[in-house]
Amino acid sequence: MRIAGTNIPDNKRLDIALTYIFGIGRTSAVKILGKAGVPLGKNPKDLKGEEINRLREELEKNYKVEGELRREVMFHIKRLRDIGSYRGSRHQRGLPSRGQRTKTNSRTRRGNVRKTMGSGKRKLEKK
Repeated sequence: MRIAGTNIPDNKRLDIALTYIFGIGRTSAVKILGKAGVPLGKNPKDLKGEEINRLREELEKNYKVEGELRREVMFHIKRLRDIGSYRGSRHQRGLPSRGQRTKTNSRTRRGNVRKTMGSGKRKLEKK
């Protein structure tokens, strides 16, 4: 099944499967299903065409998802860069922008860079 340009897995519960769409978490998924009148425990493969249409309508009317939301986030970050704010400069450098420490613990943002001598070395093979 495909909703909002995203393939939704058929074998997961519907409230979990909707979270595969960018911009929808667990809470939003439950609200969407409630408004669309679709039971929570149902699997996407068991949905009827009418229920799928109600889900799509609910998403299109009341939620920004996928491309539209990604574009909005990108514009917010671009605005921060343009005005020269601290947060914008952190985004530009690829560092944490919310005050976390960076001496350690910022491996994912920095690309798993290891700066000490022995930490990135491969183990030598014994002959």
